[in-house]
Amino acid sequence: MVIRSKTLRLVILTSTVLVTIIIAIQLFWLQKVYLYEEKQFNINVSKSIRSLYTDMELVNDASDNVQKIIENINPDVYLFKIDCSPNLEQLWINLKAELTDFDVYTDCRAAIYDPSEKKYITEQYINLPDSYFPSEEEKILPVYERDYSYIALYFPHRGGYILKQMLFWIASSGLLLLVLTGFGFSIFYLYRQKFYYETQKDFVNNFTHEFKTPLAVITIAADVLKQENIIEKPEKLKNYAGIIYEQTSHLQSQVQRLLEIAYTDRSHLPLEKEKFDVNVLIKKSINDLQPLIEQKNAVVKTTFAGTDAIVNADKPYLRLCFINLIENAIKYAKTPVIDITTKTEGSHFIISVKDNGIGIASKHQKKIFDRFYRITDGELHTSKGFGLGLNFVKKVIDTHNGKIEVKSEPGQGSTFTIKLPRN
Repeated sequence: MVIRSKTLRLVILTSTVLVTIIIAIQLFWLQKVYLYEEKQFNINVSKSIRSLYTDMELVNDASDNVQKIIENINPDVYLFKIDCSPNLEQLWINLKAELTDFDVYTDCRAAIYDPSEKKYITEQYINLPDSYFPSEEEKILPVYERDYSYIALYFPHRGGYILKQMLFWIASSGLLLLVLTGFGFSIFYLYRQKFYYETQKDFVNNFTHEFKTPLAVITIAADVLKQENIIEKPEKLKNYAGIIYEQTSHLQSQVQRLLEIAYTDRSHLPLEKEKFDVNVLIKKSINDLQPLIEQKNAVVKTTFAGTDAIVNADKPYLRLCFINLIENAIKYAKTPVIDITTKTEGSHFIISVKDNGIGIASKHQKKIFDRFYRITDGELHTSKGFGLGLNFVKKVIDTHNGKIEVKSEPGQGSTFTIKLPRN
């Protein structure tokens, strides 16, 4: 069974939330691992320094633990007090050995501070297995003034070293992220393929929907012309024959345009503008639907702007819009009563189509212009249609830089208002 689009959207939304949660958890654990490695690095350096106290006479009283306090100025710098003058060559050898013994393999700069001179009297670069080429800034060891002598250890690449220790975690997180990204693209591709499938499937239905009104009008007109006494009513005969001719021509001229609309996702349509009287076009649209109006005993009332009803627009497209709106007004009422009014308002021309149909709930009003959207709850589920008519109307009005609005309440009918620029 084909999965519905709503289900797919729910799956995509759920998957997105889950992926976001997984990534957030992964980032949280990476942070925790980093903090652990940082803490472990600090412990290992501290152990190395304490072991150095044991190996060398750096203080007068080796039993005085106070003399062995290590000051961690910042994550990269350690100071430890001395009150003896150590053998420098041996100091650097022992320091390197202690650091490697306690798994500290990143390079560091070591220096001895003299409080009388308030500067480092000697410095040494400790080259460890995981060394880098230090930049000029990294070669500078900041001076921290104290009233006692101390040895300073500066690890310029501590952060990079810790990240290197986390390589497994970072690689596994990156792999997981790639898998999740691939999964996301797969879901998106599935949804897009599903959408294309539904678009192709609905194309036939929507194509039928766009042409069923003219065909229905032609069928009704043909039935009237088949009546035996029609020959006795030449005016009616002429009128209905004219309707058949006009509807046939209309179908012929619109096939290519509607095919283009159905097959493409253009936000705007190619317009062929001309100046014409909107009131005349509305009358013609009503006349095109006359057989349908008579069949449902509909009442169509018009209140047109007295003068200056000329607009510069695409006449065939607007005609389709008016036919769509009037047809809907007829279709969704038991005894249709339709009020069509036009008026000028500044540089715009306003057309309103009001009906006494079943109305539209507020939760649907923003969606009725969406492509393929159909209202399926309430009474409207029994009405046929495929959700292209109002989408087409809105697309036409938008392309004319106009605006269409709907005001409706269930059981109270609907009013569609079109606002078109006159130039």
